[in-house]
Order: sequence, then structure tokens, then C-alpha cells
Amino acid sequence: MARYLVDTNVLSEPVRKEPDDAVVNKLREHGGELAIASIVWHEMVFGVRLLPPSQQRMAMERYLAEVIAAAIPILPYDAVAAEWHGGERARLLKAGLTPRFADGQIAAVAVVHDLILVTDNVQDFQCFASLRIERWHRTAT
Repeated sequence: MARYLVDTNVLSEPVRKEPDDAVVNKLREHGGELAIASIVWHEMVFGVRLLPPSQQRMAMERYLAEVIAAAIPILPYDAVAAEWHGGERARLLKAGLTPRFADGQIAAVAVVHDLILVTDNVQDFQCFASLRIERWHRTAT
């Protein structure tokens, strides 16, 4: 059962040139407790498809197919998440805050599924009500 919703910067850590061991170890430790939002899946696929044909792109495509899609549930941004997100956007706008739309979608999926969001971009998500956040990175990126 999922306990954590993993953001793009955490999900891509194992395939970085110099991955953060703390993140890689946490991903292994909590392997069966991970999920991603469909928006994160989009960001990963988009990033890979922007790469020119290369060994790096082939490795990333294998990672997407064999590790992520094969083992990690991809949760949709559905009507329940959209309703939560719409309310949160209105609340935040009235408070003078305008977080990225995609960040709001990710936060919504985490909140409506009662998951802890794991991200290295904690500041981008701190404004969202009821969102639990963890940072697994050992060093700033």
C-alpha cells in the first residue's frame, strides 16, 4: 500500500550522474510504499522525449518502462483531486500566492490519497494546506 507520493526530482535521482545515496537508499527501503502522480509521469516522459537519441536516452527509457511503470502505481489527477486543487488555488490566490499549477496538481493527488509528498522542492509545496512533506535529499540541489 502506498504511503509516499514521489516528486519528479526524487524519482529521477537514481539515474543522475551522481545520485544522492540517501535518496536512492530511501527509494529502496520504501519501494512497496511508493506512488507517483500522473503529472510526475508526464514530467518524466516529457523530459526523456526531449533528449536527443543517445545512450542516456535509452537508459532513461528503460528506467521509465522497467522500473517506474512496472513497479510504481501512477495515480490520476481526478475529479476529487481537481476539486481540492480548485479550492486551494482560490485560497492561495486570495492570500497573494500563485504556486505552479503542476505543483498544485501533485499536492492535490497527495492530499486526496492521504500520502506524504517526497520532494527536494519543499518550499514549492509548503503553502498547501493539509499536505505532509518529507525531504530525503542529503544535500541541496
